[in-house]
Amino acid sequence: MPRVSEDRPCTHSTPLHPPTETSRLGVLSRQRDTQALLSTTQAMELRRRDYHVERPLLNQEQLEELGSRSSATGTLQWRSWFRCSHARARALLFQYFPVLAWLPQYPVRDWLLGDLLSGLSVAIMQLPQGLAYALLAGLPPVFGLYSSFYPVFIYFLFGTSRHISVGTFAVMSVMVGSVTESLAPDEAYLQASNSTVDVAARDADRVQLASTLSVLVGLFQVGLGLVHFGFVVTYLSEPLVRAYTTAASVQVFVSQLKYVFGLHLSSRSGPLSLIYTVLEVCWKLPQTVVGTMVTAVVAGVFLVLVKLLNDKLRRQLPMPLPGELLMLIGATGISYGVGLQHRFGVDVVGKIPAGLVPPVAPSPQLFARLVGNAFAIAVVGFAIAISLGKIFALRHGYRVDSNQELLALGLSNLIGGIFQCFPVSCSMSRSLIQESTGGNTQLAGAISSLFILIIIVKLGELFQDLPKAVLAAAIIVNLRGMLMQFTDIRSLWKANRVDLLIWLVTFVATILLNLDLGLAVAVVFSLLLVVVRTQLPHYSVLGQVPDTDIYRDVAEYSEAREVPGVKVFRSSATMYFANAELYSDTLKQRCGVNVDHLISQKKKLLRKQELKLKRLQKENKLPKQAATSKGTSISINVNTSVTDIESNDVEGSKATQVSAGTELEDTAARGQEDAKAPDMSSLKTLGLPQPDFHSLILDLSSLSFVDTVSLKSLKNIFHDFREIEVEVYMAACHSPVVTQLEAGHFFDASITKQHLFASVHDAVIFALQHPRSSPVNPVLVTKL
Repeated sequence: MPRVSEDRPCTHSTPLHPPTETSRLGVLSRQRDTQALLSTTQAMELRRRDYHVERPLLNQEQLEELGSRSSATGTLQWRSWFRCSHARARALLFQYFPVLAWLPQYPVRDWLLGDLLSGLSVAIMQLPQGLAYALLAGLPPVFGLYSSFYPVFIYFLFGTSRHISVGTFAVMSVMVGSVTESLAPDEAYLQASNSTVDVAARDADRVQLASTLSVLVGLFQVGLGLVHFGFVVTYLSEPLVRAYTTAASVQVFVSQLKYVFGLHLSSRSGPLSLIYTVLEVCWKLPQTVVGTMVTAVVAGVFLVLVKLLNDKLRRQLPMPLPGELLMLIGATGISYGVGLQHRFGVDVVGKIPAGLVPPVAPSPQLFARLVGNAFAIAVVGFAIAISLGKIFALRHGYRVDSNQELLALGLSNLIGGIFQCFPVSCSMSRSLIQESTGGNTQLAGAISSLFILIIIVKLGELFQDLPKAVLAAAIIVNLRGMLMQFTDIRSLWKANRVDLLIWLVTFVATILLNLDLGLAVAVVFSLLLVVVRTQLPHYSVLGQVPDTDIYRDVAEYSEAREVPGVKVFRSSATMYFANAELYSDTLKQRCGVNVDHLISQKKKLLRKQELKLKRLQKENKLPKQAATSKGTSISINVNTSVTDIESNDVEGSKATQVSAGTELEDTAARGQEDAKAPDMSSLKTLGLPQPDFHSLILDLSSLSFVDTVSLKSLKNIFHDFREIEVEVYMAACHSPVVTQLEAGHFFDASITKQHLFASVHDAVIFALQHPRSSPVNPVLVTKL
């Protein structure tokens, strides 16, 4: 059996079994000690030491026999779903109610103080954000407080992330606002008597829309979580999510301009609504309420200064200064004392009812109008939550279950919608506060929700004189982090232009087409780009790196040399129906031979030869049987006869027996030399140019799967190259692909597992030993 032997430089031998961390550290320590004792010359000599590997040359059949390959038996996982036991019931209970797993083991002495301080810090930040983000959603501010209480407490019971802060979020709020303002615009509530908007009726309808939307979002998320569709978020790449949130932050910024300048704008939704809103703001700037604009500017400057102070004194302060809360209290006091609403026309929050509202059933009649937006909000909300959750889990060394997170977020929105909340997700700024102030578990979230409950029940009505311009300033200042994502353009330009294209398309589509259509366009474009990239992979002809068994692209490695008589071809992507034809065409092009033209010329010449022999037989009037009995016939191997061509049976070619009359008797008279006579169907005999290689090797290491189209394409490659007297081999196929080849009946009498080799080097050695021969029973021994 042929053996592969090679010498390659190496610094150390590879252990048979993977070392543990302890043993690896010990080995490294001993190596350092040894190197210290050696002189420089001895150390360099050690580095130049070669290792020697010798093994049999292996095709797939021999590899399976040597490695005792057996088909992987798939476990019927569905059987375990119907088994009932105490351990399984306990595991399911802990899986769907994670709080029961960690709360009984909660280290009170170590973690309680940190969670308490973290919960209070988050609540202080949650209060102004809840009021402000309710305005973004087009709802009265008190519903932002409701959305900061119910969903947070529900997530405490069902969530698996210990650090994210669930509640109102700017991107979610602006998506909800686009729905409420489009389905319940101000123009639909104009009173005929004085042409003013009936605010009470408008707000009631918008609250019903938002709560029904939250229920529908929750149903989507719970349903996807129960069927383990947590992986759906993987189709939202990081550039896509960052571009989408950047575009959403621009939408948020524009939506707050009317509160900053005190303008009354028309409600718009749909494509180009953002552009029309900006134009209307510019058109109505002369109508700006000066008191409102001054209030917003002062509040914004104050908040920016507090945040800069927090950044500078981050190490000295035990917890960040609550700039939003201080601004909220100060602005409310100034507004009440000075009378900003009556004296300067500054718009304020208005009446905030004390206490909780009773649960209200959603309106099923609205489901059909909200289903598209609900699915988009469900996916975006989960994508943001799971992205932040995985970041914190990786940082602190625990695991986040994506399916349980989807279920927890869905229950938060579902139950919250029944209590008139709007859809929520998690906030990056609050999550960072929760982590940095010592939060260890979601007990911090529960504490923050209880603090919000106290404000709802007792203290909410104190903020009815709070100017809306202050809330708008708080929203705009907190957009700084998302607006800083514009720097992604510069980094992606240097790192990956394709990701930059996804970023730009997502951003532009979201700005121009609004949030729902923008997300759909971004996802479709991202997936199409993946398909296009697999359709246009990098194809290369490989050469051998000198004195190794390594084969690399000859266009990239100047020292790599093609093996004489052997072509090695590789694709950087798997071959499937979308690129199978391109794979075959590129292969024929890179081989430097016009394969299709050569096959066509060969068939034409063979047809002419066959017709000529038939004409000679007819002229000499010799029956075919008589010529055969006299032994004066020539066997011409016609790989594809006329009949075969018509039936497309590429494997049914037959030898055509013809008699050549008197001329052929001269051939018989030369003795029994028929076996030594040249093949009349060969390219050389027919006077056609021969390829400068006798073997073609397909490196299939990049294949992850095969479909029926790729199977047919591979078979056609075998057939076409054999027509021009080039033998084809395959190499480096993964076991799942081999299994699929077997299932697709790829291997037959003409293509066997002996044409498939364990590595490219095995195939090259075999091809050199057996130029244009059948790969059966190799007996030679070759050393490289």
